[in-house]
Amino acid sequence: MRLSVLDLAPIAPGETAGASLAGSVELAQAAERLGYARVWYAEHHNMATIASSATSVLIAHVAAHTSTIRLGAGGVMLPNHSPLVIAEQFGTLAELHPGRIDLGLGRAPGTDQRTWTALRRDIRASERFPEDVVELQGYLSGTPTVPGIKAVPGHGTNVPLTILGSSLFGAQLAAALGLPYAFASHFAPDALHQAVAVYRERFEPSAQLDAPFVIAGINAVVAPSRDEAMQMQRELVRARVRGLLLRDSPIAQQVGDDELDALAASPQAAHIATMVRNTALGTGDEAVATLRRFQVEADADELIMAVHGTTAERIRAIELLEAAGGLRDAAA
Repeated sequence: MRLSVLDLAPIAPGETAGASLAGSVELAQAAERLGYARVWYAEHHNMATIASSATSVLIAHVAAHTSTIRLGAGGVMLPNHSPLVIAEQFGTLAELHPGRIDLGLGRAPGTDQRTWTALRRDIRASERFPEDVVELQGYLSGTPTVPGIKAVPGHGTNVPLTILGSSLFGAQLAAALGLPYAFASHFAPDALHQAVAVYRERFEPSAQLDAPFVIAGINAVVAPSRDEAMQMQRELVRARVRGLLLRDSPIAQQVGDDELDALAASPQAAHIATMVRNTALGTGDEAVATLRRFQVEADADELIMAVHGTTAERIRAIELLEAAGGLRDAAA
């Protein structure tokens, strides 16, 4: 298996954003030491429990504290930005850390409409996503599609692009442009199999990629014992219920575990159950078995894991997976 890590830069209760970001450095250093393929960071805004809003800044910081592991965005939500600015940011990263930078691109805003307004973006910007990807690709390849505009840094860096998605739209776009396709099956798994099939069937080779390449997302909750992993999973679901169902409630932090468990089992939380459906759960051996099975089912060339828990628990998880043979076939 080729395994990677999706670091959501979680801010634990009582933790500062600074401590979360320090944890991201520790996690990437551990992933590098163990032989994982890459670590990606996702752009989110106005979320009290996620510290990766300034994705390119976080990548730069982690890259300065690691040596070899690939780092990138999984992804940058392109409708939030101008293609030129992203080309300059990731071109700068590529010049500072040659051969180590990836750029995954998403069409969603990564936030709600109110926050998008605060970002000074037009809600219709998502409709221009295919054109914006091509414009960005031109800046990075050194063949800009906008006359007289050159990304410096960025021009000619050829930062590899990946299209992110959870529907057929992203699959079709990635196939048409000859780019890798990363499916968000760690939180929106319903269209996974159909999207991958469409992508592989319609793929057109490009200067970046001569054959289809699929990355599939999966959650990982791994501990020395299954009981501990199950307890961590319960806590994860409770946190999702509190953050998604009770986000605007003034008493969200006062709701007890029993009430959260009852809400998690209610029809209102059906989407939360879907979000955690694809999870490698249990001991290292159990999780690796799930990962291997999921890779076959997803027809994926690589799995990227959203590893849950505290920084120490996440590092322990990727160590347990490596010890159980999860990376044994990575070189192949």
